[in-house]
Amino acid sequence: MNRATFVRLLLGGLLGTTLPARAAAYDFWFTRLKYDSGDWDVDQRMPANLITSLIDYTTLRVDPKEHVLDLSDPKMLTAPFCYLAGHKLVEFNPAERRNFEAYIRNGGFVFVDDCNHDIDGLFAKSFERQMASIFGNSALKVLPKTHGIYKSFFTFDGPPNTSFELNGWGDDLIHDYLKGIEINGRLGILYSNKDYGCEWDYDWRNKRFLAEDNTKFAVNIVIYALSN
Repeated sequence: MNRATFVRLLLGGLLGTTLPARAAAYDFWFTRLKYDSGDWDVDQRMPANLITSLIDYTTLRVDPKEHVLDLSDPKMLTAPFCYLAGHKLVEFNPAERRNFEAYIRNGGFVFVDDCNHDIDGLFAKSFERQMASIFGNSALKVLPKTHGIYKSFFTFDGPPNTSFELNGWGDDLIHDYLKGIEINGRLGILYSNKDYGCEWDYDWRNKRFLAEDNTKFAVNIVIYALSN
């Protein structure tokens, strides 16, 4: 049983949640998490590119629409994959904190992307502080370049760089790592300071002009999330 199926069955049984109709129709749907403290509504074209790549490269039954849910809404607990991003403060209210922790501890996966592409920005500092308060000071760790996420579909020798890093934005560094939080040996949070959201935020019709499809790593993230 893959993670997506396990999460839907477990949380549906534990919480008495009525699972959305798309759970039966699709293997994957993209869920963006809305939180009260910051600017969650970023990289608005990114989900379309990620969804298009999953349809192009995989045999998953993919919902073609992006779904936005409040982090405080129990419905988010049934999502197979969640995305959380922004530039500003991340400070969960009690309901948001409760759902975030329950989702991760019970098998969920959240891809978190810092749109500032900066380790010293407000998003990075406040998000990392939130994670330390929920999961412990040492929970967030650098992922080794041998991690399975780099080989879950396409093969990478580490996290692909973004044009924002190469152009000297943010803290003028290329972050040759991603971080994550594991619960019982399972990666529940993938955390990026590389600003993949902005890198993949363009009209999907322009993808044909790229020498190399830069959303291939997004496919790896989703496939890893669904299969581990």
